[in-house]
Amino acid sequence: MIALSLAEIAAVVGGQTHDIPDPSVQVTGPVVRDSREVVPGSLFAAFVGERADGHDFAPQVVEAGAVAVLASRPVGVPAIVVEDVQSALGALARHVVARLGATLVALTGSAGKTSTKDLIAQVLSGKAPTVFTPGSFNNEIGLPLTALTATEETRFLVLEMGARGIGHIRYLTGLTPPRIGVVLNVGSAHIGEFGGREQIAQAKGEIIEGLPEDGAAVLNADDPLVRAMAPRTKAKVVLFGESAEADVRAENVRLTDTGQPAFRLHTPSGASDVTMRLYGEHHVSNALAAAAVAHELGMSAEEIATALSGAGSLSRWRMEVTERPDGVTIVNDAYNANPESMRAALRALAAMGQGRRTWAVLGKMAELGGEALAEHDAVGRLAVRLNVSKLVAVGGIEASWLQLGAYNEGSWGEESVHVSDAQAAIDLLRSELRPGDVVLVKASRSVGLEGVAAALLETGAEGEVAAR
Repeated sequence: MIALSLAEIAAVVGGQTHDIPDPSVQVTGPVVRDSREVVPGSLFAAFVGERADGHDFAPQVVEAGAVAVLASRPVGVPAIVVEDVQSALGALARHVVARLGATLVALTGSAGKTSTKDLIAQVLSGKAPTVFTPGSFNNEIGLPLTALTATEETRFLVLEMGARGIGHIRYLTGLTPPRIGVVLNVGSAHIGEFGGREQIAQAKGEIIEGLPEDGAAVLNADDPLVRAMAPRTKAKVVLFGESAEADVRAENVRLTDTGQPAFRLHTPSGASDVTMRLYGEHHVSNALAAAAVAHELGMSAEEIATALSGAGSLSRWRMEVTERPDGVTIVNDAYNANPESMRAALRALAAMGQGRRTWAVLGKMAELGGEALAEHDAVGRLAVRLNVSKLVAVGGIEASWLQLGAYNEGSWGEESVHVSDAQAAIDLLRSELRPGDVVLVKASRSVGLEGVAAALLETGAEGEVAAR
């Protein structure tokens, strides 16, 4: 964070100083909410959670080097006391962002947010110092904490924004107003909470409504609900996609023998070839969004293509491909799942597994509301249509719908199996995997299927495991 005195911070957040001998002392380190992340110069934000109260850690964090605690009550050590810690954190982020000379890029979408954010960050970091959201730290707490890691040297600030209702993204853009807003897609994620795709589109489009006239709204030309957002902004509209009408587009899209996308990138300033290190054709759209942002910020087609071709996966459990010493390939995409990302992952598995046995270890897709049965059934059927050798559906009723879809689509009833839990899936795969097999592991985060991937890697760890 840019250096601020405790007196300045108290004024910004409307707080009262308690037990602070010298209000001119500066916070020079990060603002953190986890006591384990405290370093000398930090400001510790004390949140009251379901399992722990951050205020209880106040003496510990000050001893570890925190300058003070941002708290909702006095804690017996240096503190800035406010009515609401979350609101104060947002106010502090808004103040710091306003003082920075950085260009702020914000993005949202139903699928691919984190992967695209990582691509944008990697492309822009080759041009100038860039700060970006770690993982999917994209809510009312994570977003300001990320913004507060920016310093005077930061030139680009790339922030992922999530939403679970109308108004959520409008609130986030109020804390960190972007100059470039990106909408990737409108899909089925959280449709049970929103009530329909039109409502999701309404929420996602909030990210471009407050853009300045000299800003840019980067919209997916291939998604009708996203493209229809154009009238909601005063900013320049930049379209990306495979459509001939897109300003930044891909031609000659194909997958390599290992399942990595390659294409010819076209921008208003030129064209260049891209071969990605990531897996799955769905990353083409993500890459085009990143390319559109980079083009708006002055990068040439050649610079963008080189950066995209060198970019890797920065966030865990998102198409994380690891090959065991025995030749079994594990694809850990277990961070989260929705119908769109499930279909993309299955297609990537099919491409990677040409000439090899393929396994899709899948679990529940959460928050689909009344669409849940149809969407799980459709994913199960798609696994069979893509000639996935075996679908292993893990868990309760939703997993049974996955398996039933595959069973009804299949020809002989052996294309799928339903197991009760992760351990049952591990036991099955340990007994049946053989060298050369490719295993995809994917489900909503609440299912915890990353444990299946971890167990399978341990099983094959006879020496060093080579991660791609």
